[in-house]
Amino acid sequence: MKFSKQINGYQSDITKFVEELKEKNPKLEEQQRAGRALLWDKTPIDLDSQLRTQESRVDQQPYVYQNNH
Repeated sequence: MKFSKQINGYQSDITKFVEELKEKNPKLEEQQRAGRALLWDKTPIDLDSQLRTQESRVDQQPYVYQNNH
């Protein structure tokens, strides 16, 4: 997929670099998609379990190192 838009035959250095990089490593986009899926594309959060987690949260003391016995 080409995103470069050429105006009067001009290509920026970055566009040339990216296209050259993709030619050297044809699986680059596939690897990028796999990395994105690993880090960002998550399954939707179950709202019931999210609510249960929020309700079971214990408030932290304002000063965590102080112990009130």
